[in-house]
Amino acid sequence: MLYPLKFNHIYKDKIWGGNRFAELLGRNDGNSSSCGESWEISAVQDSISVVSNGYLKGNNLQELIEIYMDEIVGQKVYEKFGVEFPLLIKFIDSNDVLSVQVHPDDITAKERHKAYGKTEMWYVMDADKGGNIIVGFESNSSKQEFREYIKNQTFQNLLHSEVVRKGDVFFLPAGRVHAIGKGLLIAEIQQTSDITYRIFDWNRVDDRGKSRELHIDLAEDVIDYEAHNDYKLHYLPKENATTDLVSCDYFTTNLIQFSMPVVKDYYSIDSFVIYMCLEGSATIDFGGDYEEQIVKGETVLIPAALHEVKLTPNGETKLLEVYIR
Repeated sequence: MLYPLKFNHIYKDKIWGGNRFAELLGRNDGNSSSCGESWEISAVQDSISVVSNGYLKGNNLQELIEIYMDEIVGQKVYEKFGVEFPLLIKFIDSNDVLSVQVHPDDITAKERHKAYGKTEMWYVMDADKGGNIIVGFESNSSKQEFREYIKNQTFQNLLHSEVVRKGDVFFLPAGRVHAIGKGLLIAEIQQTSDITYRIFDWNRVDDRGKSRELHIDLAEDVIDYEAHNDYKLHYLPKENATTDLVSCDYFTTNLIQFSMPVVKDYYSIDSFVIYMCLEGSATIDFGGDYEEQIVKGETVLIPAALHEVKLTPNGETKLLEVYIR
């Protein structure tokens, strides 16, 4: 019988990374002081997640889907994606500001890279006072203006920046320029894609004095130059209930905030479900021979074959719930 699956963390050192995974999430399996990303569930080649719990321990995600097929991901997901898991789930620690970047959509990514595009979302788990993000443009722009400001090294003046706090949510469709600012811990849900066009990197160099590559020519044709009135998603959390956050063609993400048991019925969605624990801890009872625990900073994959799950919190707990409609 399938059961809730945990995976080994896949750590990615970054020039802007820090040590919040140890400090804020209690991790002791990584010792880098410049760890920028923890890939929680990944089907990206060379970084495919490996199960860390139960009798399937040691098997990777692609192997599981090859064996169990729709029992892992759901029938409609399997018919569309086959053995490739469609989402990449991460935690991000920004000890310094990330590059200003943009991602292509599915059509462009397929033409240029034979890959999927990248639509994503962020949930701010923690933020230093004054921590900010860059998202979109301050006012409508154009390819011509983009080129002019790049040439004059003033591109950042076109961009919209806002201070963020714990609990803020941002949806980033492919084509929207963005950068995570310094001092943030982010939960990120995205399409399975590692294609990034770097536009501006704050004139930063590595310990060898080398700048990172920029992708101006690739970026200019995929950018959405239209400004929007409000880039942040607004929601009102409901106690002991599910709050809708994001629903798009690529994923649905909800917030479960609870202090008493919650029963989740997934019979109708025909999809895997992912839990990312933001605060507290809970027991996952799926009617099997044993229960699984999830604590702050952990991610668990609920196979599509497990249609009903009971979540019993240990005090106030917050989970992100992710699936595909």
